[in-house]
Amino acid sequence: MPLRLSDLLARSDLGLSVAYDVPPPLLARTIEAATVSDLLTPGKWLQGGELLMTIGLLLPRERAGCRAYVRDVAEGGAACLALGLGQGLPYQEAPRPLVAAAEEAGLPLLTVPDEVPFIAVTKAVFDARAGEQRAALHRAFATQRRLTAAAAADGLRPMLAEWTAATGVGAAVLDPLGRLLAAGGPEPRTPLAQARDLIDRVAARGLRGSASSAAGGQQLEVQPLGARRLRGLLLLTGRVDDAARSVVPGLVSLLSLELERRHLRDEPERRRRSALLSELLAEEDPTADRARDLLLAAGLTAERVRGVVVEPGAGDGGAEDAAAQEVAADLALAMPGGLVRVTPTAPGGTPGGLIEAVVGEDLDIRDVLARFAPGCPAGIGPATAPEAVRVSVRQATGLLAVSRSGGEPAEARQSPASRLLLGLGDPRTLHGYADAVLGPLDLADHGEELITTLAAWLESGGAWDATSRRLGVHRHTVRNRLDRAMDLTGRRLDDPDDRFDLWLATRIRRGGAATGAAGGPPAPPPARPAR
Repeated sequence: MPLRLSDLLARSDLGLSVAYDVPPPLLARTIEAATVSDLLTPGKWLQGGELLMTIGLLLPRERAGCRAYVRDVAEGGAACLALGLGQGLPYQEAPRPLVAAAEEAGLPLLTVPDEVPFIAVTKAVFDARAGEQRAALHRAFATQRRLTAAAAADGLRPMLAEWTAATGVGAAVLDPLGRLLAAGGPEPRTPLAQARDLIDRVAARGLRGSASSAAGGQQLEVQPLGARRLRGLLLLTGRVDDAARSVVPGLVSLLSLELERRHLRDEPERRRRSALLSELLAEEDPTADRARDLLLAAGLTAERVRGVVVEPGAGDGGAEDAAAQEVAADLALAMPGGLVRVTPTAPGGTPGGLIEAVVGEDLDIRDVLARFAPGCPAGIGPATAPEAVRVSVRQATGLLAVSRSGGEPAEARQSPASRLLLGLGDPRTLHGYADAVLGPLDLADHGEELITTLAAWLESGGAWDATSRRLGVHRHTVRNRLDRAMDLTGRRLDDPDDRFDLWLATRIRRGGAATGAAGGPPAPPPARPAR
């Protein structure tokens, strides 16, 4: 317990007395230290919470001077003023102007008897403070032992419950996306929405630091959890005192150990989901029911899904594979369904292989990639039905070269990607882009015929008769082929950006230059007349 002014008054060996009827709230003030000064303006030498003792050698005798002196002491943060009395000293009792000024300012005024030296009061204060610190240390050790015992129970909640019971501070563990994993009580004391900004700020920095703030008048603190990578977040709600503060590092370590243990324990489940994804992508033409059954087996219920491919950062020696597995594990945790796999390293291919994933259409995949694969080239395929997700993954793979050049994830149907490619001379990049755009047609029956018809129509400026004459087929056949091509690619011929992307992809496939008047990009369709 902290040393209060009333505790000093209760000590008979000190013989301290109040100079006026001090209200109980003032007697409950905490005493942080004791000091002696006979300066007329001692306030600037105080830090706050002191018992300031003086013999009043320079104390003013008029009321205005006493008011100024007391105001300086109070503004300096002193918890109490004590006047020494005795033979040979300026005062044998507290002077009325000083008593009146202290009572008016709400500053407790004590008197120290002649037989008690100031050093005795100072020693009493510091002995009490040392005892307080020893008690806090014992409480910290006891709390740490309880937390260690709870950690042996193999769970987050026992540790959080012990912490809250010992300190009175609420605690909850969140995953790296801020989703609740466990709390010290039935419900977190602070709604997660109030702490969202703080959680996002710490999660974005990984293991590099914590943060604190006040929300709704309540103190909040977030600590990162994990050994080498961010595995979760600790949210503390409430004021953490000195004794509890000394235990926070131990709590963070024990919770981090438990999350690392969970990470290792979940490895078989990640392997199972990886096998499900491999099974889904291995089938060239799965039925809709078959594809949905595989997704449901992983808990992914989205009506439309998209493929995502990430190229993890390179390391040294065998570190590439380990880095890819770590990133894949993080993505599996963040993506509903956890359908993530690491492809083996192909001869001359990406060190560590590529990370392939299937996610629901509504997932903010860019936010997930920024959080768990920052700086890694990534391709995001278009949303498709589950049975066609293999095509989406292939398109995502084709966009890796675009992402590598642009420095950010590349998404199918992003027209800035095609504008970027106009200035690139790397054949691998250009052909990767063409594969991403035309991939659905490559996998379709008579795909080459569809691509040839599309290229002819685009190069003729969208003229149906000219295209039919060039190919030697009826114009209705041309229209049917293009309708099927648009259904497969998810594009629209009346969209200028889509037409530009399709034209560029077909030109790359033919090996022609993307310049020239006759062979330049087709003009957008004419505007519809106003009604």
